[in-house]
Amino acid sequence: MSDDVTIRFVTSDDYAQWLPLWDGYNAFYERSGPTALAPEITAMTWQRFFDAYEPMHALVADAGGRLLGLTHYLYHRSTTAIAPTCYLQDLFTSEAARGKGVGRALINGVYAQAKLAGSPRVYWQTHETNHTAMQLYDKVADRPGFVIYRKVL
Repeated sequence: MSDDVTIRFVTSDDYAQWLPLWDGYNAFYERSGPTALAPEITAMTWQRFFDAYEPMHALVADAGGRLLGLTHYLYHRSTTAIAPTCYLQDLFTSEAARGKGVGRALINGVYAQAKLAGSPRVYWQTHETNHTAMQLYDKVADRPGFVIYRKVL
């Protein structure tokens, strides 16, 4: 990764650059066009990053004022630990930043924040077809083998 990339907390001034990254992330998971998230979900997500009572946080990869990627993470309680667990919910880099260490830097940024918060672990999910990202994930974390079930209500 280039030395001029900084991983930092998102600021309210970042919205215009964060939004295209967020839209790209959602499009990757086929949440665009008729299946797009409602605008109020995006608005609420953005607001949560700046609400001290919310457990949701955002980091961005900044190269000289240009955002190259984002990650969103949150803390939640667990029945297997006293300290909150960190869930890395979203990770996305611009196409131009891929393969340059930006994703790894964003993950490491979440690791650093989780350590500061006293969290005993960070975990995340990805789709089984996301082979490119999984090449990185297999280098920076363990794959425990759990299968996820869900039911939309």
